[in-house]
Amino acid sequence: MTTTTELAVSASGLVKTFGDFTAVDGIDLEIRRGEVFGVLGPNGAGKTTTLKMLATLLPIDAGKAEIFGVDVKAHPHQVRQLVGVTGQYASVDENLTATENLVLFGRLLGMSGKDARAASEELLESFGLQEAAKRQISKFSGGMRRRLDLAASLLSRPPLIFLDEPTTGLDPRTRGQMWDTIRTLVAGGSTVLLTTQYLDEADQLADRIAVIDRGVKVAEGTSEELKTSVGNSTLHLRLSDKAQVATAAAVVEKVTGERPVLTPEAGGVNVPLADADRAADVLIGLRHAGISITTANVQQPTLDEVFLALTGHGTENPENPDRTDIRTDIRTEEVA
Repeated sequence: MTTTTELAVSASGLVKTFGDFTAVDGIDLEIRRGEVFGVLGPNGAGKTTTLKMLATLLPIDAGKAEIFGVDVKAHPHQVRQLVGVTGQYASVDENLTATENLVLFGRLLGMSGKDARAASEELLESFGLQEAAKRQISKFSGGMRRRLDLAASLLSRPPLIFLDEPTTGLDPRTRGQMWDTIRTLVAGGSTVLLTTQYLDEADQLADRIAVIDRGVKVAEGTSEELKTSVGNSTLHLRLSDKAQVATAAAVVEKVTGERPVLTPEAGGVNVPLADADRAADVLIGLRHAGISITTANVQQPTLDEVFLALTGHGTENPENPDRTDIRTDIRTEEVA
């Protein structure tokens, strides 16, 4: 058991309801200091709601949470001094320049004008935005806005950073730049809680991952531990006839004793294997059943397969989306 002094976040039994709908249903989290902790799930899984409770932006209906040992319910103002929050959408003012936005946020946080300007210059340089310091945000690209938004959340140099789907809507190149920025933050001693619906993002960045679906934590571990949980290898099959997917699944389950993950629309059957040698048994069984295969290959399981195995659906499930901008809320509460 990790001791409290080693934890940036300790939460147990978190519950949040909206009328008759339970958005978060008894979630436990332990995030160690200096790590990137990924919370993975589809839209509406409860990721943002959980983050907002930890950030004091939503009241906790049941359960308990501490940030660096500080009780979130009892001492919300103290907690806000320990966290920086970047929401899913850039919350900067379109009509202000990059420098003006950062100085404004710094002043709202209680910094003097001199300190706010100095911190702004340092952050703009760190995020590669110094050449655009005097440019209006309306002329920024999406990636530049996201980097500026992240910079604003770091003005107070918080030890814990909440990033709620920080690369949503970004192109692959800009996503890669954001990943490098997050790695730099952690190398500098920060702790990061990252929510994402991108499986590759969690795989690339997170030291440990919690998988949340419909308000419940269904699994937790390192990327490798989660992949191993569905088998040491996966046999990827593509059938000649998509209509035979259900029949193929029955054959696979009879041969291996394991239920395969199916993608019927593509004629795909993904078979978890404790031993890669069992792939030959599966292929022989399908041949005897008269099922034709166009492609077959054995690979290490992916997080996509982990999520499908754990939840029965992919991360594109748009049920009950809980998308809201977070940092605007926290700034408003801090000023109030």
